Amino acid sequence: MSRFMVAGFVQFETIVKVDSLPVPYLQFQSIPDMIDTNIGGCGYNESMALKWLGNEVDFMSMIGKDLKNSEMYKKFMLNDVEISFEYVLPRLDSMPSSVILYNNGKKQIFEDVKDIRTVPYDYDLFERQIQDKDMVLISSCNFCRPVIELAKKYKKPLAVNVRSMRKERMVQKEDFLKAADILYISDDELDKDPYECINECREKYNQEIIIIGIGSKGVILYTREDNSILEYKPVKTNEVVNTIGAGNALFSAFLHYYVKTGDAHEAIKAALLFASYKIGFIGTSNGFMTEEQIEQWKRLIWKR
Repeated sequence: MSRFMVAGFVQFETIVKVDSLPVPYLQFQSIPDMIDTNIGGCGYNESMALKWLGNEVDFMSMIGKDLKNSEMYKKFMLNDVEISFEYVLPRLDSMPSSVILYNNGKKQIFEDVKDIRTVPYDYDLFERQIQDKDMVLISSCNFCRPVIELAKKYKKPLAVNVRSMRKERMVQKEDFLKAADILYISDDELDKDPYECINECREKYNQEIIIIGIGSKGVILYTREDNSILEYKPVKTNEVVNTIGAGNALFSAFLHYYVKTGDAHEAIKAALLFASYKIGFIGTSNGFMTEEQIEQWKRLIWKR
């Protein structure tokens, strides 16, 4: 069992299956199993995935002040949840939320993060919890910034999930990119060729590992150790229902296996399996394989 600290978003998510995107105007629709409402957010999803794979996880985030004693909090955050909310602080004016419309692999996301961009997390709590960890995983959001200097201070490997690499947002993420030992990028918001992006990042920031998710085509993995850039095709373990959250699942599983084995190329194979199963479920924070299931699929596909 490895020890992770994860800092990132937790939010209410409403996921709506629609017939097409963009959505044509209809005043009213009533369709069974059309809407799924649950807890999500990149930090929460990653923590759930890591916990599911048997790791010890400290999840650091913030929620609305008014949520702590509500029935909704009890329902979503205290019942049947595998991760502790001990380090999820009620500091925000209200709970971040998102609505996600999806159809046949396409999605449209509406997000309201409330005041999380301006409210700081507890620095002392970050510092206390980071010291015994094997790996630190953060999102590139403001309240996670103090973790950068703490990871350096305590010599902890730092993994960063960068949601967007569009040119206009790069200046705000420069410190995250410089600090990351392991970087995950999705091509959802990439305004250049993925290989060009990898070459630019490794030359400018010298990361140990860079992973770019390229949707239905799989992933591209760069490793500094052998100076290789390899493309891995996707595998199929489940019928595709909803791809939202697949990147969080893939990155979490990769980190789990990389910390455990030190082999990035074997870790990415396991991560592809983990993500391929997850996309058979609607919610972003469920549908996870166990280690035993992953090993069975690895033997089936790669004969080892």
